[in-house]
Amino acid sequence: MNFQLLSDNLTNPALLFFVLGIIAVYLRSDLEIPSNSSKFISIYLLFSIGFKGGQELSHETIDREILYCFILGLSSSILIPYYTFYLLKTKLKLHDAGAIAASYGSVSAVTFVTASAYLEGLGQHLEGHMVAVMALMESPAIIVGLLMVSLYSKQENEVNNNKSKTLSHAMTNGSVLLIIGSLLIGFITTTKHAEGIKPFTNDIFKGFLAIFLLDMGIMSGRKLNSMFSYGSFPLLFALIIPLLNGCLMAYLANYFVESIANRFILAVLAASASYIAVPAAMKIANPKADPGLYLPMPLALTFPMNITLGFPIYYSIATYF
Repeated sequence: MNFQLLSDNLTNPALLFFVLGIIAVYLRSDLEIPSNSSKFISIYLLFSIGFKGGQELSHETIDREILYCFILGLSSSILIPYYTFYLLKTKLKLHDAGAIAASYGSVSAVTFVTASAYLEGLGQHLEGHMVAVMALMESPAIIVGLLMVSLYSKQENEVNNNKSKTLSHAMTNGSVLLIIGSLLIGFITTTKHAEGIKPFTNDIFKGFLAIFLLDMGIMSGRKLNSMFSYGSFPLLFALIIPLLNGCLMAYLANYFVESIANRFILAVLAASASYIAVPAAMKIANPKADPGLYLPMPLALTFPMNITLGFPIYYSIATYF
């Protein structure tokens, strides 16, 4: 069944456009997305992800189970980029370490959707509030990643390390402000009003995502050698660290969350890595980071590892008690 899930996702048009972008580079094609268009698409994706997450959150009634899910999810989206940043910084450049840490602290919507299909095959029900948990886990990792880069950039430049100013800068960064603001707007917007812009926030999302990943494929193809210039470290990190994160979350969730499905999804979210929201944010906020590292690692390595090997392991741990 896992191989079927892998096959289904490898035929996803958005992912295939990413591959097309890489192929175009190696064929030395002049295919290119104009920079202004690319920036607009990045902004659109952040807006749409945030708004839809806020809508999902507005429909939930908070109880203890849901509260624990939010606490565990938000905690992982803060702690994972924090500890992975220091691990990454030992081998990679500062800006790359921040971008990759943000990617692995944030979440992958495609992995989340695939995990939902996995649950359905096992006769389990995905609870709606987990969509809101996923949405809330997007931005904290981006903030932490940018904050760590900003802090260490100041130290390297021998500038006074004013943490409050650094945090303020990270929080008011355009991409972070957009996704948080969109989440809040989605939360307070009525269903009737949300329906009015649904064609923009929902219906065309996959089309823009495909073009965005085509652009990311072109950028990655131009710098793909960067991932291998650091030896085996990026490969080992992209395969081992998310697996450890997912297993640890699945184990911890047993003590706080009753639903097996929720435990499993929390583990998947902790193990997943963003290749949509974070690249969109880093393209704007951290342009010195190398997309030849922070995009291929989660997309080409972590994603297939999770849906073939990770899912059954996380589910087994989630059902331990």
